[in-house]
Amino acid sequence: MIYSIHHYNYWLKGGVEMGLAHRAKIFRNLGLDAKFVFATTFPEHNIWDETEQMGFLDSEVLWMYGFFTDCKPSPVTYTLEQLENTFGEEDYIFSRDGMTAKYQFPDLNAYYVVFLTDEISDFVHRVVMVSNGCLVRKDYYTYCRIYTEYFTPVNGQAYLYQRKFFNEDGSIAYEELAEGGTILYKFPDRLLYSREELAGYMMSGLQLTEEDVVLIDGEWGFIDKTAFIQSAFPARIGFIAHLNHFKFSDEDFILWNEAYESVFSHPEKISFFVTNTEVQSKLLKEQLQYYKGIDCRVETIPVACLDKIRRPRKARKKYSLMTAGRFEADKRTGWAVEAAVMARKEIPELTLDIYGEGEERDKLQKLIDELNCSGYVRLCGFQKLDDIYQNYEAYVSASYGETFGITLLEAIGFGLPVVGFDSPYGIQNFVDEGGNGFRISDMSVSGLADGIIRLFKEADLEAFRKHSYKKARRYLETEVEKKWREILA
Repeated sequence: MIYSIHHYNYWLKGGVEMGLAHRAKIFRNLGLDAKFVFATTFPEHNIWDETEQMGFLDSEVLWMYGFFTDCKPSPVTYTLEQLENTFGEEDYIFSRDGMTAKYQFPDLNAYYVVFLTDEISDFVHRVVMVSNGCLVRKDYYTYCRIYTEYFTPVNGQAYLYQRKFFNEDGSIAYEELAEGGTILYKFPDRLLYSREELAGYMMSGLQLTEEDVVLIDGEWGFIDKTAFIQSAFPARIGFIAHLNHFKFSDEDFILWNEAYESVFSHPEKISFFVTNTEVQSKLLKEQLQYYKGIDCRVETIPVACLDKIRRPRKARKKYSLMTAGRFEADKRTGWAVEAAVMARKEIPELTLDIYGEGEERDKLQKLIDELNCSGYVRLCGFQKLDDIYQNYEAYVSASYGETFGITLLEAIGFGLPVVGFDSPYGIQNFVDEGGNGFRISDMSVSGLADGIIRLFKEADLEAFRKHSYKKARRYLETEVEKKWREILA
């Protein structure tokens, strides 16, 4: 069995997550048994709905926090009627506005805000409970209540101090207690003193053998925790580097990326490393040899691949740009908006559609409103992009650094020219300067705008498209499947 560990504390739908979904498909094609372990909470989503939307099978998904309960994977089916049956004889006032409902309890000076799965159904994902003006509790549901969070006011803010995870019959499977930055997990027969120990306890429950493989997507401390390593033994451990792995180096010293500091301090614990590009693999292998004196196995396997080269079924919209990804500060999506506004002064028909979601969505919408560009710049939400790229003439990226860049790969797989900043490693991998796009050395809004203008005013777009298709052929599924088959043999 292969276990891929997604270690982050919170859920995102970005490159790492899409890479896991691509890997799931590759392993399926190879006939390999694989589980994708999400060591994360899903405060605004149901894990099973989210992973299904991305292409995972329910049988492939393990949720670390649910591993210790008997609740089964399920879409949300718990209803408002079931919730109301828990109110007893209390009087309440009910109202609903789209995907949220509200129950007011006048006699208790309390109210519940209910978050529903959509604007039509009565399916309840979570319930937020407020008493005397303070947040006190949140309940989360699938077909039953799966866990509850408890809050207390501290300096005017709601402080999360406890979680309870439930079995199907409503009994408590275990508890999570938090105080002063310390986390404690309380089971009927043991106490665990960190999230890493909880992961280790889960790993021990998997009863791994030397025939199994554990793949860690990122790190943030898992590697140097004894419980995790001991519990994974004797399985082989592979480490997937999704980021640039170091920040600085000279002849005497290297400063690793803080996300990977522990793993590169103990590379002897890793059976093999995987990066996205040959350039990064070569550099990492040399650095581990030079700074750590260890000859590690480092392989290059793209985090994503293409099932086929795709060509549009209809004419592309003229002067249309798109971009996609997490709405996070490091992606600098706001720069793409500003660059489009600047470029439109030279190209009056220019449009930009932005796909994705994230914490900066409201900030981006505010920027669009302030620049008065909503007529030609749109936020389109998170969507499966399989049939969307074909509608556009080009792709733009404002990110300073992508170690791979799944959307860049998908863009060239649809024959799109690309404009983006010239930084390691992604765009250098997919874009040949003047061949199928422009790599901008002037890392500014104006530099990006100039690249967009050059693309539409100077480039031979048909020649650029042919070049993108040619580069994309290296990343077809069959090629990536060969690499995984070799490393897992």
